[in-house]
Amino acid sequence: MPSPGDRLPPLLRQVRDPLGLGRAARSRRSARLEPRTKTADKVVRSVCPYCAVGCGQKVYVKDEKVVQIEGDPDSPISRGRLCPKGAASEQYVNSALRETRVKYRRPGGTGWEHLDLDTAMDMIADRVIATRRETWEEADSKGQPLNRTRGFGLLGGATLDSEENYLIKKFFTAMGAIQIENQARI
Repeated sequence: MPSPGDRLPPLLRQVRDPLGLGRAARSRRSARLEPRTKTADKVVRSVCPYCAVGCGQKVYVKDEKVVQIEGDPDSPISRGRLCPKGAASEQYVNSALRETRVKYRRPGGTGWEHLDLDTAMDMIADRVIATRRETWEEADSKGQPLNRTRGFGLLGGATLDSEENYLIKKFFTAMGAIQIENQARI
């Protein structure tokens, strides 16, 4: 049952709520709203994908669809807090604009085509192997061993954690790459 104050215009409701306790913002519709977390079938613990901090997230799922993502208060790293990007990650997951397929534009092409993941991964592996073979430097002009390639490098991302960065750095070093960098901000 709405109170008589709910029928007042918004400005008058604000005047009657000088301490800003929220009553002025409440409408009949907002009084009936329930949090998305209340309707979830299950809660899955996860880690925010945006940087290497590793903030804990609680992912609320209903009918196998993410309905809300919030900070995990049990996380020793973030203690329930998320930055603006982490707090908005539900929009990232459910965006109608999110690409879920591999897109490829052939050299000289003007349009994109969709590839299956196995084909794309094979293309990448073939190109890395060919580039390494074509650009391998065994030794310099004085015969000093180089055992390197300058044909490819690595720019790591901030979403990788320390262990992933360690492994990817080891892999690229073993492949002979010398241009290895990471743009992590922490």
